[in-house]
Amino acid sequence: MNRQIGDATVDNTARKWLILVAVGLCLFLGSVDGSIVNVAVPTLIDQLNTTFPTVQWVILSYLLGLALLLVGMGRLADMMGKKRIFNLGILLFLAGSALCGMAPSVYWLIGFRLLQSIGAAMIIALGTAILTETWPAHERGAAIGMAAGFISLGIVVGPAIGGFLLNYLSWRWIFYVNVPIGAVSLLLSLIYLPPMLPQKRRERFDYLGAVLLGVGLLAFTLALTIGQNLGFTAPPILALLAVGLLAIPIFIWIENRVNFPMVELSLFREPQFSLNLFTASLAFVAISGIVLLLPFYLELVLGLALRDVGLMMAVVPAIMVLLQPASGAISDKLGTRPVSMLGLGLILLGYLAMTTLRADGTPLGFVLRMLPVASGMAIFNSPNNSAIMGAVPRARLGVASGILSMVRTLGQVTGIAALGAFFASRVVAHSGGPVDLRAAAPAALVGALHDQFFFVAGLILVGTIVAALTWRWEIKSGRSKRRETMPAPAAVE
Repeated sequence: MNRQIGDATVDNTARKWLILVAVGLCLFLGSVDGSIVNVAVPTLIDQLNTTFPTVQWVILSYLLGLALLLVGMGRLADMMGKKRIFNLGILLFLAGSALCGMAPSVYWLIGFRLLQSIGAAMIIALGTAILTETWPAHERGAAIGMAAGFISLGIVVGPAIGGFLLNYLSWRWIFYVNVPIGAVSLLLSLIYLPPMLPQKRRERFDYLGAVLLGVGLLAFTLALTIGQNLGFTAPPILALLAVGLLAIPIFIWIENRVNFPMVELSLFREPQFSLNLFTASLAFVAISGIVLLLPFYLELVLGLALRDVGLMMAVVPAIMVLLQPASGAISDKLGTRPVSMLGLGLILLGYLAMTTLRADGTPLGFVLRMLPVASGMAIFNSPNNSAIMGAVPRARLGVASGILSMVRTLGQVTGIAALGAFFASRVVAHSGGPVDLRAAAPAALVGALHDQFFFVAGLILVGTIVAALTWRWEIKSGRSKRRETMPAPAAVE
């Protein structure tokens, strides 16, 4: 069946691919934007005449905005329509990007980055939901895998694009570059995305739940980010953590009593949703903390130039670009569980292999040890995300996608903060006393990294056990043999 769109007739197969491109370009922009800004930090300090702690908020304001808004934007889309919120998100992201490029001072830049994060939250919260609804269920893994490939591609090319723009133009172009790419995505979305109207029209937005969730997430993320400088035992940090923890039971109490909750807690009673989400959070914590710390080994232990460090660190996202689409497609044929279990096994093997890194190692030895980690993450992510989204009713795809994106963001923030603090403490222990990381002996750095790798291997082992128990439950209940079914895709109905 063909569908008339404007003056052109586009068949269903072409249309689903054009939808994938529209969503993928937005996800690509989101990942490029983060890595480009990281590269530009020294330039921003110099040209905006400011300090490193202040420039950090150019990055933190964006991450905090995402963490606070992802779930709410997903819920809003379930109520108002995914296409409407997604397109509004693109517009806000483009406006924020243009304003960031024109920012007259660092404080204006921080404010405009917050505006940019509102648009990004709308886009990122809905990308997976849109693909789940518009692609056939038996191809969902492949679609989600290809979308994840766009994200990994952005991570790979972001530093290179940023370096080029900073070298030949100015820092303002790291934001201006979003505008033409985003415009293409907006045009494709306006033309080819189906309306995806909500199934229930008379629901009300849970403002109390949204505020409480936002306060809890804000307190938690601020504690993790500021705690890296103040120390996690400082009274203000302990107070923020207490607020974050206290918000959880109050939020649950409220959500169980309102007619239209922000998050339907019944979603978490579905093991394929809640347990897969838990496993994903452990994987995100582990990989983000490791990616933060490996440059210390490459630069301070192996003595590589910064250019070569960047090339070595590109190994993980480059492999994920290649493998994530394939793993998603394979999981469509074999099932999500066996493929994601294979991925977890490779991740565990890779982290254990990383414990054999030596102070007199080589770049080739580093790459060979990273291959199982990178391959495992690529093989695990797509089928696990597909299983999460496949366990959710169509009417709640937006909020489920927002929860998945929030878990990924919080996992990254938690991994960077908690594992960074753990690494610093282990360097002190191996050095026999307080020492600046850049002045620590190579043996102390390698010893601290070994401790880190054993710790994250333990996290992945916990995730693997949980996944195995879930698989056993699926087999006993017959869920593993049942083909996941959803309503006909909106794009090909």
